[in-house]
Amino acid sequence: MMKEHHSSSYLLLSALLFFFFVTWSSSGSLLSIWLHQEVGLQPGDTGIIFSVLSVSALFAQICYGFIQDKLGLRKHLLWYITVLLILSGPAYLLFGYLLKINILIGSLFGGLYIGLTFNGGIGVLESYTERVARQTHFEFGKARMWGSLGWAVATFFAGLLFNINPQLNFAVASCSGLVFFFLLVRLSVPGDTQALSTEGEKSNIKLEDALRLLTLPRFWALVFFVVGTCIYSVYDQQFPVYFSSQFPTLQEGNAMYGYLNSFQVFLEAAGMFCAPWLVNRIGAKNGLIFAGMIMALRMVSSGLVEGPLLISITKLLHGVELPVLLVSIFKYNSANFDKRLSSTLYLVGFACTSSVIATVLSPLAGYSYEKYGFAESYLFMGALVFCTTFISIFLLRASKPASEPLLTQSSAV
Repeated sequence: MMKEHHSSSYLLLSALLFFFFVTWSSSGSLLSIWLHQEVGLQPGDTGIIFSVLSVSALFAQICYGFIQDKLGLRKHLLWYITVLLILSGPAYLLFGYLLKINILIGSLFGGLYIGLTFNGGIGVLESYTERVARQTHFEFGKARMWGSLGWAVATFFAGLLFNINPQLNFAVASCSGLVFFFLLVRLSVPGDTQALSTEGEKSNIKLEDALRLLTLPRFWALVFFVVGTCIYSVYDQQFPVYFSSQFPTLQEGNAMYGYLNSFQVFLEAAGMFCAPWLVNRIGAKNGLIFAGMIMALRMVSSGLVEGPLLISITKLLHGVELPVLLVSIFKYNSANFDKRLSSTLYLVGFACTSSVIATVLSPLAGYSYEKYGFAESYLFMGALVFCTTFISIFLLRASKPASEPLLTQSSAV
């Protein structure tokens, strides 16, 4: 029976991740290009939109994490996200319409929708998958690999469809959301009818349990590491605009970025397959440090090199860093914190912290792009990531030996 649940859960969760990322990529992979070329926004205005997006994602992640830990393996929160995915096409059309009427109103609507649906929703799906993976004994990274493939497949066509009509991408997004719905109907895992913990016991998570994390020095050490590494999301926000400007025409740049992003995510998918092996060998802490250093190298290199070929090579390093980072963060949390709070730890300690930093840095990055240029801004971002990663070598905890009991919230820090 366990093997049967393992097989069906792995396949369906892999498919759900695939189509979640198809929806996200179809509607959002060329978001900054769409805002710049179709809506006519400047980098500073786009930075404001991404800042609002990050604020909404921040609140969503705080609430989503605690709610999902209370729900255990029940799918209530996933059903809510499914509705938002299906509505993605009409939501983006309304987003563009509102921006042309009033930038502030449009920014609020678009930022709220995207933050609640994608930037907040992916954390729910990833943490749910990781929870099921621990119960039915498959590697999270091998399921998450299919999410990367979904993004790659959608991005491969996104640039081409954008040049024909950007609204075609929004139609693909809603259709993919419908497929997500039918897959979720079929998903059934042991314990999804009651709020069970990963260990199969009745979940009794309380708000005080989540708040107790704030008293643990090791939690704040993790947050400090994330503060640096989450700068990659700010780096990625307007990178398509920078990349497309390297070509003779915007249309050629749009198409080439679609190909580049697609190839990068195929590499990312391969990395997701290999990352569990690497992280199991070197340990979760070393995996986090490794990912942080690769991230710093990517950003600094983007500021030093010139021309589309070399810029493309630096962008492809993302396919190495992200798989190791995601697999390491889940394994680090599992080794050092209460497993019942896996969703809260991931969505608050990682995703929520990323949103806070993106909220602060997105408008500053937009201003920096306009005043100093993309290359100089990337050098500064890379330096910040390197500094926080280096300091984290001394702050993060090494993995505990297998013979020692897992830490709980009542354990000594």
